[in-house]
Amino acid sequence: MTASETGTRARTRTRTPDVSGAVRLRAEGEVGEDELGYLREKVDAVLGRAGLPPVTGEVRVTRADAPYLGRPWSVGAEIRVGRTLVVAHAREATARELADRLQDRLRCRVDRVVHRADTGRRTATPPPWRGGPER
Repeated sequence: MTASETGTRARTRTRTPDVSGAVRLRAEGEVGEDELGYLREKVDAVLGRAGLPPVTGEVRVTRADAPYLGRPWSVGAEIRVGRTLVVAHAREATARELADRLQDRLRCRVDRVVHRADTGRRTATPPPWRGGPER
């Protein structure tokens, strides 16, 4: 029985997958929907890439009420990529700068986790003083 006979269709995605269900976004203070939407786009851009292990976690964004603070926006992300915990923190003056900084930090840390087991980056044999074969 084929898909056309059962009435179901195979769907193809033309955009990056949304990880909204896997990563929760929490806000504290006066955080608007526009700021949350922009932050969600940035997090989805990093974590919605093809080839990543399963991703779960939480991103907490906070806006301080004190007007004298130079950088009232702060964010903390604790995301599990596969079996590895990725943590990123940032403080900025505006919500857009904060989202951009978080995207940069998450991308760097997620790339490090994904390429950690990449054997192409290691030398073929360790030197003798590190337990390699002696000549």
